Amino acid sequence: MQKRNSRQRRNTILSLLNELGEVSVDQLSVRFETSEVTIRKDLTELEKNGLLLRRHGGAISIPKELIETPVDQISDNKKNIAHAAAKLLRDHNRIIIDSGSTTSGIIEELNDKRGILVMTNSLQLANAIRELENEPILLMTGGTWDPHSESFQGQVAEQVLRSYDFDQLFIGADGIDLERGTTTFNELTGLSKVMAEVAREVIVMVDSEKIGRRIPNLELPWQQISVLITDDRLSDCDVKQITQQGVQVILAPYSN
Repeated sequence: MQKRNSRQRRNTILSLLNELGEVSVDQLSVRFETSEVTIRKDLTELEKNGLLLRRHGGAISIPKELIETPVDQISDNKKNIAHAAAKLLRDHNRIIIDSGSTTSGIIEELNDKRGILVMTNSLQLANAIRELENEPILLMTGGTWDPHSESFQGQVAEQVLRSYDFDQLFIGADGIDLERGTTTFNELTGLSKVMAEVAREVIVMVDSEKIGRRIPNLELPWQQISVLITDDRLSDCDVKQITQQGVQVILAPYSN
């Protein structure tokens, strides 16, 4: 009976998250007439299964930005951004490609390059790279698997990255704060910072709709970013504000 009650309660918690987007431990404890300790255990178990994200005092539903899109299903707009990014890539470069749907678009562009070495923290991207006819040298960070970002994170991954030096980092973002830099829903930002530290050029790839989003977790400050590639829906005012931060802005044609 206890297991059934736990299962029903957790299913109801997920239904509430789908409806509200966020729930608190206090709220759930009152609703289910159970202790806060029990609710925290429920949230921890649901998070382990990749069904929600814990936050202080409660939980939120997993933002769609953290759900990785299959490489062959990315939008035309993201493909255009990836094509613009690939123009910065030179033969024999040593590059890092971070996990994400926008960065995944650059994979098919690698077929036109020679002598490329790629480091990634994404199993999905690694598998896509292995399918290339002109297969680059592939390195994986290893580390602790994070089900929310579908990638490896943690100290082991950071140590592996610091063992190399790279020409370029291609990385996405959940949001762009025009004053601060890239922002993310994920609280695990350590690996992104190390990626930027070990790369000579940091290239951020995002849809313009993400620019202006104020998400609490700062990932990379403008001082660490070399180039921002987005679509041409970005306003002239925003372009000017970003370039004043010392960042080159490249606009790819927008496609639905």
